[in-house]
Amino acid sequence: MAISIKITKTSQSRIELYDFEQVQFGNVFSDHMFVADYIDGEWTNIEVLPFQHLSLSPSTFALHYGQAIFEGMKAFKNNKGEAQLFRPLENHKRLNISAKRMGMIEVPEELFMTGLKTLIDVDRDWIPTKQGSALYIRPFMFATDNFVGVRPAKHFKFIIFTCPVNAYYPKPIKVVVEQHYVRAFDGGVGFAKAAGNYGISMLPTLEANQKGFDQIIWTDGREHKYIEESGTMNVFFVIGDTVVTPNLDGTILAGITRDSCIALLKQKGYKVEERKISVDEIIDAHKNGHLKDAFGAGTAAIIAKIASFNYEGTDYALPPAEERVVSNWLYQTLYGIQTSTVPDNFGWIDLV
Repeated sequence: MAISIKITKTSQSRIELYDFEQVQFGNVFSDHMFVADYIDGEWTNIEVLPFQHLSLSPSTFALHYGQAIFEGMKAFKNNKGEAQLFRPLENHKRLNISAKRMGMIEVPEELFMTGLKTLIDVDRDWIPTKQGSALYIRPFMFATDNFVGVRPAKHFKFIIFTCPVNAYYPKPIKVVVEQHYVRAFDGGVGFAKAAGNYGISMLPTLEANQKGFDQIIWTDGREHKYIEESGTMNVFFVIGDTVVTPNLDGTILAGITRDSCIALLKQKGYKVEERKISVDEIIDAHKNGHLKDAFGAGTAAIIAKIASFNYEGTDYALPPAEERVVSNWLYQTLYGIQTSTVPDNFGWIDLV
């Protein structure tokens, strides 16, 4: 499809209102957003316009039945001051995997990429350059039918907005292994980036926070025996000389950062295993002194080191963060590729 984007710029930028050194993750939004509507079988109202509130009917379909999906990605600046994206086509592919699972229309690649790059170009001054910072990008789509009968929707709104961010987790995190609540199950939507996946995590996360933990280690929905994800991230363990991460079995999100970590580790010569990992195996490795590192991997945090994990009331502390070989190297390498201070040998960077 040929994409023609109407651009309406804000009359007054808000960029001077914020100190980029101090912004918290996800509460400051850039000047513009990209919007497109799927109506009567075609994409229309394709434009970049000032960031603003939406006007929605109380009967808007997504508000009642959760037909909503999203992605998370980042833009960076290299040492030449150029704006660049990290593996954006992978986000597009995953958005459509989610759309298909949720019975939604798929977003054409040209619409996604042209809208994304146009928006980043318009708001390129919002990309921070402080170490560890980036411009977080949130593409999302939801059903817009004004209808309260239960059936797949026919109309959708696709939006991309951005926000400058600093580190998601400023320090290593304390996690608790969840033994009651379930994030995903066989035949469900665990592999999709559906809004409801995050909605069901709010109460368990709140309860974990009240007990002094930063996040949850999710376990399988059948036996609570096997590790799946760490909060909103994929999770890795370094056991002896092997890096282990749960295999993608339909209940786990196929993280782009996860995939990037695996590729980098293999290139570096590490032994990487994608397989089931039981909680008992991790505890045994800890007791035997073989658990060298544990960390989450995701777009927001990139790499989040796990300081300790709690299982059935017992805390298991991991080595000090500064002594971690694998997670420290991965963070430095990934962020270095994203900002072009480390060579990109995989063709992951896409200039805007």
